[in-house]
Amino acid sequence: MGLTGSAMGKAMVMQAMIFRAEPAESLRIQALDDFTLIFHRRSGLTHLVTAPAPEILAILQEAPLNRDELLARLGERYDLEDASPAALDARLAELIAVGLVEVQ
Repeated sequence: MGLTGSAMGKAMVMQAMIFRAEPAESLRIQALDDFTLIFHRRSGLTHLVTAPAPEILAILQEAPLNRDELLARLGERYDLEDASPAALDARLAELIAVGLVEVQ
């Protein structure tokens, strides 16, 4: 199944963006079995996430990256079940929506 025009356009836009995570000092992270709690000091909100969200944040705290660079680093460091660009785009969109990742 191919991408529709709008899905292809969105994927190309995500590929071109540079992402960065909130600095480590602005987050309080606590692993709880398969879940991770992330308290975002700036917003005062606590988020309950699963992999690969904590892994994405850890890599983006090291340096801002584009989607393809981030996907490559995730693949090098972690055994991810769904390491597709589309899956990463969805996770990045979620992290952007809650303010844990920003687009430069």
